Amino acid sequence: MDYEFLLNVGLIVVPLLLGFIFGQWNEKRHYKSILRREAELRTLMAFSSRHIPKGIEVSDPHLVIGSAVISVDYFKTFLASLRGIFGGTMSSYETLLERSRREAILRMKQSARDLGADVVFNVRLETCPVFASGGQNTTRSIEVMAYGTAIKAPVFRG
Repeated sequence: MDYEFLLNVGLIVVPLLLGFIFGQWNEKRHYKSILRREAELRTLMAFSSRHIPKGIEVSDPHLVIGSAVISVDYFKTFLASLRGIFGGTMSSYETLLERSRREAILRMKQSARDLGADVVFNVRLETCPVFASGGQNTTRSIEVMAYGTAIKAPVFRG
């Protein structure tokens, strides 16, 4: 039996397996955290509209920002590199983007709540890759920044 061959295969399979197990565990844990915090912040509304409806008295506007950098695990990076070869939807990165967006919005809303705001207007999202490596610039992490104008407007209180 060729032990060198087994060692070489193990050096590939073990990181993939560990990446899959811990990546799935961490992703599920993060989704639970997101769902819990979304429920807590559901009364603080966020709108993409630049204009506040007429008749609403605005006081104490503040810029609020939420930023999240989420990394993809080794297993999903491997799957994405295969998709790069064969083509198709990179579903392994879709969850990365979804989690990043939701996390950034939650952090922005928490910042608004900490200021005592009732609503956030003119919400915008910016996205950029944070770390890339490899010959094909495989993205490993993504940053999403959510920002908007938090205001106190008693009409929006629940």
